[in-house]
Amino acid sequence: MEKIPVVQDIPAPEGKLHVRLTEGRFQNVRRLTSWPLLALFFSLVWIESNGEPWLLFSFEQHRILLFGNAISWRDLSLLAGLLIAAAALLFFVAVAWGRVWCGFACPQSIWTWMFIRIENITEGSAHTRARQARQPITSGLASRRLVKHLLWLALALATSVTFVGYFVPIRQIINASAQFQLSADIAAWIGIIALLTYLNAGLVREKICLHACPYARFQSVMFDADTQTISYDQSRGEPRVSRRKGDGSAGDCVDCGICQQVCPTGIDIRNGLQAACIDCGACIDGCDQVMKKLGRPPGLIRFTSESRLQGQPGRVLRPRLTGYALVMVSAFAGVIFGFTDTTELLIEIRRDRTALFRQMDRNTVCNHYQIKVEGYQKQSESVLVTLAEPAEFTLFGPPAIDLSENSANWLPYRICATIPQPVKRTLVFRFINGDSEARKETTFLTHRF
Repeated sequence: MEKIPVVQDIPAPEGKLHVRLTEGRFQNVRRLTSWPLLALFFSLVWIESNGEPWLLFSFEQHRILLFGNAISWRDLSLLAGLLIAAAALLFFVAVAWGRVWCGFACPQSIWTWMFIRIENITEGSAHTRARQARQPITSGLASRRLVKHLLWLALALATSVTFVGYFVPIRQIINASAQFQLSADIAAWIGIIALLTYLNAGLVREKICLHACPYARFQSVMFDADTQTISYDQSRGEPRVSRRKGDGSAGDCVDCGICQQVCPTGIDIRNGLQAACIDCGACIDGCDQVMKKLGRPPGLIRFTSESRLQGQPGRVLRPRLTGYALVMVSAFAGVIFGFTDTTELLIEIRRDRTALFRQMDRNTVCNHYQIKVEGYQKQSESVLVTLAEPAEFTLFGPPAIDLSENSANWLPYRICATIPQPVKRTLVFRFINGDSEARKETTFLTHRF
């Protein structure tokens, strides 16, 4: 199957990258994509409906709250299906438009750009930072760097608190922190995630894309000759000649190097498609600005396919893209259907482990059980508990379970019958919740067992 060759053996840039910030249409698109995602991430955790968070993965309550609806832990397969559908969407987008996810929506890229922006505000432009890195540290530079790292840590802490707030109610975290009563395990998770955010976005940065991101390793297998990705037009740009030395035979590329200076991973796109390219479009914006100043048409670096660069017509519909589309649609359809049939009542019954049965008197044998009922619908306030065969067996225990008070609690029940009875009998518990009913089987044993 035809695919785009990806250059793998270009040496990674040495030392710290001082990324030059640029403006342009692709950077505006990146902001229009990343800012709403950031707003959702930092605000969604605070939104509540009827006193419950909109989105909460509660280990304590053994449930997931999704926009006012509760999902049982037994429905976690739906989240797995959602991840499969999202992966299929990612592969579909990659085959069609390259690594636009990495460049415009990946959390690593979004947070890295924010940290770079803070660095640019506190320490100056990329040129200034590169020059200062070669000079002795002065008191003024040390102060600016201290402010930078403090701002980095503040952003990392806000990120970690928000992230943990999707597993523990955010208001609970803030109130406990204000009263210095935050539990050690929650504090540890906040500290770990804050440290990882600080390291990944502030210090490691492009190393994640260069060495740790698995997506970069197999993109050449997914891309084909019709994939729209950032490419340098060699036929137009070569030979590269400085503007001062240019002549009639020179290409449009003046070898200014701005495409590499603005790249967050420090690569030179003119060397061909590389595994570290995240398709963020910064090199396109930087090059277009140079072309505009020189009075030359933009697009020396642009989103295009290998086929179009070679003068061939590009294909929109192709087998690989169609296959990923079918998988994606099927996966999302399956997940949507699964959400229409989630668990309403989670019922668990277990026998008393201390004895198989108990002889209450000469004619009566009883079996003891523990029952736990969890409701996952708003209308499930209480559940009536009965037996399907009350004539032969007598049920002792709470006739109704208040789900708001006893949810996830084991409650004792006893079933008694007069002798003789079969050695082993299958019984059915009935759990009635309004107009709906659930049944759960168990066994009844006698002394003749």
